[in-house]
Amino acid sequence: MDLKQELDAWYKRINRQEFILTDPVQFPRRYMDAADSRRQEMYRQDVEVAAFLTAVIAWGRRENIIRSAEGLFARMGPSPFAFVMAGNYRKLQDRCIHRTFFEADLAYFCRGFRRCYKKYGSLESLFSSALESPGSGIWDGIALFRETMAAGNNGLYTKHIANPAAHSACKRINLALRWLVRREGPVDLGLWKSVSPAALVIPLDLHVGRTARRLGLLERKSNDRKAVEELTAKLRDFCPEDPAKYDLALFGMGVGTAEFTPPL
Repeated sequence: MDLKQELDAWYKRINRQEFILTDPVQFPRRYMDAADSRRQEMYRQDVEVAAFLTAVIAWGRRENIIRSAEGLFARMGPSPFAFVMAGNYRKLQDRCIHRTFFEADLAYFCRGFRRCYKKYGSLESLFSSALESPGSGIWDGIALFRETMAAGNNGLYTKHIANPAAHSACKRINLALRWLVRREGPVDLGLWKSVSPAALVIPLDLHVGRTARRLGLLERKSNDRKAVEELTAKLRDFCPEDPAKYDLALFGMGVGTAEFTPPL
């Protein structure tokens, strides 16, 4: 079995319904799955808000992330988008939500989201507008998102939105984008149609980086933007139209538990 075949085998093992129950992707997917005719006009915004907020607290043990996300969305009620646009975040105090992410940080995101939605109508439109210029890429979308979020907060930036211009891997934003853009389910949502999966890059974390180096897919030692670009370029050789699919495979190979044993 060559490396591409091995990665494809792991991808098929991980990309299944059962995986969702143990992964933070379950939170944006809840709003996707709960859409009905009464809320059809806003469920897309609910999914977008839930994807970015879940991804921004997606570090640490997955069971802790899931527990923290339950508390986060309990604060926001049945519609995260309505919570944002109605200004209900003004009632938040500053209790801890997840590790270094507090209610004040949630309020920052809500103010930023309001700015994004008032200016662009959707987060999808924000990102797709950044990709319209020749030579632009997903980093330009992340930069525009970061600037617009700051504009909604009197020009202040937050440590919870990484800066691609500072060579950050922007792992959490790239994770949210993977969920929203990739169209091959069941794990990822495929909600956005105006951003191509080919434009995505790998959400590079410690475990994915370690596995990629072990497999000879990544030489760079630092988990930064250059490492993301190096790894994504290698994975595009295997699947140019959807390189980020292998994030699931690299995760599975790194975990290496019996639950995710690849098929023979």
